[in-house]
Amino acid sequence: MQWETIPQSSFTTKIFDLWDRQWFILTAGDSKEYNAMTVAWGSLGIMWQKPFAQVVVRPTRHTYQFMEKYDTFTLSAFPEKYRDKLQYLGRASGRDEDKITISGLSPKPSTIINAPGFHEAHLILECKKIYWQDMDANQFLDDRINKLYPKKDFHRIYFGEILTILQKK
Repeated sequence: MQWETIPQSSFTTKIFDLWDRQWFILTAGDSKEYNAMTVAWGSLGIMWQKPFAQVVVRPTRHTYQFMEKYDTFTLSAFPEKYRDKLQYLGRASGRDEDKITISGLSPKPSTIINAPGFHEAHLILECKKIYWQDMDANQFLDDRINKLYPKKDFHRIYFGEILTILQKK
């Protein structure tokens, strides 16, 4: 299968299925130094007249330091047959092992940014950070949200302008 660049105005997807059932691998860094983690919380849309992807990363995650150091990131979505690899990348830490090699996934250079995507993905969003903000527990309007943070390790929210959308034909 070949990769095709999809114009942002033509991109369509089942957004809730993409986040909740397929998940993404968030990758930050460059071709020499990067880390990746599974993400299932986020959004896609338009903000400040730009197409954007919003992701959240806890400061305790190894990927956090890469999100802080580098200006770009990718979101790679995979077919169901890779679910076990995505689960592994979500629970293993790049601090402790070379989890990308262990997962068996193959990094793929991006078209215009430094952070890689993955050959096995069926969709890759190449993004450039445009905003971040730390979650503030005082602003949660639903008390059930606090239960998701027993360690009080609140996420940092990142908005990335979607620069390129790649999809397998």
